[in-house]
Amino acid sequence: MDDSQAQAAQVAPADSLTPADRYAELFVDVQCGRVFDDSKTFVDCIPRQEPDAILSAYRARKDDPRFDLTAFVLDHFTPECEPVSNYVSPPQQGLITHIDGLWDVLTRRPQQHPRYSSLLPLPYAYVVPGGRFRELYYWDSYFTMLGLAESGRPHLMRTMARNFAYLIDTYGHVPNGNRTYYLSRSQPPVFALMVDLFTRYGVITRARSYLPQLRKEHAYWMSGAETLQRGEAHRCCVRLNDGTLLNRYWDERDTPREEAYLEDILTGQQSTRPAREVYRDLRAGAASGWDFSSRWLDDPHQLASIRTTALLPVDLNSFMLKLETQIASLSAMSGDIETAKAFQRKAEERSQAIRRLFWNERVGAFFDFDWQRDRLCTMLNAATVTPLYVGLADREQAQRVAQAVRQRLLSAGGIATTEIGTEQQWDHPNGWAPLQWMAIRGFKRYGETSLAQDISDRWLTMVGRLFERKSKLIEKYVLTPLQAGAAGGGGGEYPLQDGFGWTNGVTRKLLRDNPQHPSNQSRSASP
Repeated sequence: MDDSQAQAAQVAPADSLTPADRYAELFVDVQCGRVFDDSKTFVDCIPRQEPDAILSAYRARKDDPRFDLTAFVLDHFTPECEPVSNYVSPPQQGLITHIDGLWDVLTRRPQQHPRYSSLLPLPYAYVVPGGRFRELYYWDSYFTMLGLAESGRPHLMRTMARNFAYLIDTYGHVPNGNRTYYLSRSQPPVFALMVDLFTRYGVITRARSYLPQLRKEHAYWMSGAETLQRGEAHRCCVRLNDGTLLNRYWDERDTPREEAYLEDILTGQQSTRPAREVYRDLRAGAASGWDFSSRWLDDPHQLASIRTTALLPVDLNSFMLKLETQIASLSAMSGDIETAKAFQRKAEERSQAIRRLFWNERVGAFFDFDWQRDRLCTMLNAATVTPLYVGLADREQAQRVAQAVRQRLLSAGGIATTEIGTEQQWDHPNGWAPLQWMAIRGFKRYGETSLAQDISDRWLTMVGRLFERKSKLIEKYVLTPLQAGAAGGGGGEYPLQDGFGWTNGVTRKLLRDNPQHPSNQSRSASP
């Protein structure tokens, strides 16, 4: 048994109770009483003693007129120590050197999993995004790994690969993140894309060794599909009136998100719908990774109008297509021809459905589909590039998507998330690294190299300019004219975060692909 196997054997089965499950009315009182400014702080706290003893002590003392809730919490819990979020390079350090050095800052190890916290133990080292995000996140990690590969960190890619396999084997899916309060949902299913990455960089010797996990993940997303009648939905699956089977985002719970408890309660109070419907759609929006965006809203300026579960997202179904084709391919390599044929049929049916239902011929772009209202959505957003990224589109469609993106989404700093400016962070004018990467690679795949290069150049210029001013990389950027100076993105439920995993990963990869770009020479600010 090697060191990594021995390390894996030491991981104890996780207690899957969430903070709300565990602390009952204490949890509600802390979150609604705003003991901490950030709702995520309490759910990440480490208890100083047995949780049952803490809850008993609270129940015994809470009615005392002199009781101080904040003092009680600080006596019984230790807030997780947030790494210094404003990690700054030494003066005149190069951008590439900064990214390469930041991986150590963002790496977490199994011994750092405290007992009775909400953190789900993992057997191997992993990389977190940074700032308030101190745990492993699913789709973030794929884009982070692009940079790990270029920074010469195959060992971290290998340990993260094993962690994702462990999560699927243990829980049946990859949770949104390795926290108990994330177990009820997943995120965009990109494990199939990870397997390609692992193979390309020699991280694994046989891709088909991950076939069992790929099939388990597919089973999670397709649970209940076999018995669905036309016009019905169950969990992540929807069967349309014509019999077409597709996927949506979903969360098993219909309560306020524990990491945003008070925020969700206040949002639910602004809606005329039952609050539990709003909570479910907020949770499903978090599962999408686009939390939040006018993409999911009936009224772009009212979060309470969110309808995530009513929509069939074009990017989710594109990722599911990749998962099905990956299973078909690896099954064929393994000699399981029957399974290979079955999944190839699934992939062909999904591919035809995406082309038929998600394509707007008049606009020349892919859109989400509103299955409850039986109509195509009309909001153009950056997810339109995902069918290109997975190779689903035909040549003419790719050309037309390129034209639409060039005319409507291309901004000074890269591809915009949406055309609509709102208070949500996944909207104009913010730009996000994963969307840049999928656009660049999708357009390159179909020969739209000038647009791909333009997006890459704009993104690198913006990231490089902010690094020269602030000596750091960040979660999201404002894609404003660069003459005004690159700036961090705004909106959303929490302050802008430094770090930042997927920005580092995508930027590091693009710098490697574009060695002549001036940002390769960017230096951190002088004191």
